[in-house]
Amino acid sequence: MSTETQDADDLEERVANFLRRNFPQIQMHGGSAAIQEIDRETGEVTIALGGACSGCGISPMTIQAIKSRMVKEIPEITQVHAHTGMEGGMGGGGTSPSFPGETVDDDGEDEGPQAPF
Repeated sequence: MSTETQDADDLEERVANFLRRNFPQIQMHGGSAAIQEIDRETGEVTIALGGACSGCGISPMTIQAIKSRMVKEIPEITQVHAHTGMEGGMGGGGTSPSFPGETVDDDGEDEGPQAPF
């Protein structure tokens, strides 16, 4: 394996570890974060948040936190592009989030979470 390939793999691994280490709540809440692209020449990385992140009201805050913290913690990263697929023009349709305890009636309408009593 060439040094350049090792460096590329190392950068991707550091980005993945950053997401796992700093944003465990993404997975804990049924979401996912995937690296779509890393441009090593420009230092730009594109992250896609999926699962429950699509349509989540706090996903814009999560995206902002990822953007600001990643460039501080990983020197090679100069800019982060992140999206949930719900934004127009990002190439994804996105889906509404679902949570444990939610039900969907026969016509496909989400009834929301069930009361615990």
